[in-house]
Amino acid sequence: MGSVELPAEALYGAQTQRAINNFPISGQLLPISFIKALLLAKWAAAKTNATLDLIPANMAQSIAMAVERLLNDPELMQHFPVDIYQTGSGTSSNMNANEVLAGLASKVYGQPVSPNDHINFGQSSNDIIPSVIHISAAIELDAELIPALQHLASCIRKKATSLSGNVKTGRTHLMDAMPVTMAQSLNAWASLIEQHIRQLQQLQPELQQLVQGGTAVGTGINTHADFSTLFCQKLSILTGIEFKPAVDLFAGISGQSTAVSLSGQLKATATSLMKIANDLRWMNSGPLAGLGEIELEALQPGSSIMPGKVNPVIPEATAMAAAQVIGNDSAITIAAQSGNFELNVMLPLIANNLLSSITLLSNSSRLLADKAITSFTVNQAQLEHALARNPILITALNPVIGYEKAAAIAKQAYKEKRPIIDVAEENTELSRDELSQLLDPARLTKGGL
Repeated sequence: MGSVELPAEALYGAQTQRAINNFPISGQLLPISFIKALLLAKWAAAKTNATLDLIPANMAQSIAMAVERLLNDPELMQHFPVDIYQTGSGTSSNMNANEVLAGLASKVYGQPVSPNDHINFGQSSNDIIPSVIHISAAIELDAELIPALQHLASCIRKKATSLSGNVKTGRTHLMDAMPVTMAQSLNAWASLIEQHIRQLQQLQPELQQLVQGGTAVGTGINTHADFSTLFCQKLSILTGIEFKPAVDLFAGISGQSTAVSLSGQLKATATSLMKIANDLRWMNSGPLAGLGEIELEALQPGSSIMPGKVNPVIPEATAMAAAQVIGNDSAITIAAQSGNFELNVMLPLIANNLLSSITLLSNSSRLLADKAITSFTVNQAQLEHALARNPILITALNPVIGYEKAAAIAKQAYKEKRPIIDVAEENTELSRDELSQLLDPARLTKGGL
């Protein structure tokens, strides 16, 4: 293909430079977590090939040392400059890693180490890139997202316990409804998050199945029959996560159903985070013209022109992150349809969006827990004021006076803007004491007749 000029300081080679020249599309690079997982896969491949006597042991050790150097020096990540929007198989990123490792390993080994013949031995972009999508997502799910969601659920549960005595007006359709305790509302949030944790954990065994060893199109050509099993064993020891060979290498190379399933669960998690964020925003609204039930921690000025204004910035940021996760899922869904015959050809997009979603959810979950849930305070006077004037409390009298009469009392209370107990006392034969007991908001949160 002719000569190509490289920067003097570049650790990569001609194939990477061609990719830089060919794909000046977004200026966005694949996530560092993907590059690191790719390097870990190259480490495991080299060690596996040495065990199988396919490359010299000291060459494999030189490759492993090159991997460790790259992982331990953040500055060296600049040598992975390929745009996300590249060849759909991710070949450019695979060769980028092969070239960088070959250059570094050659210096340690004392002899030339080939990007293709040695670093990429027994591999193809067809199997390494789908495998690294699984590896990187499995690592980030285990180390970041699940712990972040567990932290969020724990903080919500703890906050709920501290607010078990606070009763507030419940709302459906954004309209006044039967009362609930703050603890009931918050524990519902925690249960949603715990449900997502369980659903994500159920996907982990499938995510930890790898197609490495399928090489080109899934046949396993040019690699040892034991490569796949040994690769997974060595990678499992290296990462502390149990990886296994996929049941069908052809399916895992041509399709991306596991990535779609994971993305779907990430989207579901995002919808719950957005729900919690918006509940917090509504409860915090005001402080005078809104609900004003809680006060979120003041973190920064809310306006460049209106002095004293403070906005719910953490819930807002969380909601935006959740919206992006939902968008990422749509793109992954479309990308997964591009499994044309034996290979999906939108792998870099899937990798980027999947890892981006995990990062967005991990970071926003921790911020929501630490800077919104844990630190908000309750405006008890506002809760009591709204409860006292809530005509929907009349629902508790349905078994005593009937729905029609209760509705008439509620409408009168709305119209006259009077406490429901006063109107009910005038329109029923129940005493004030009986009404106080029947309409007690705290009692109503317990259900029953």
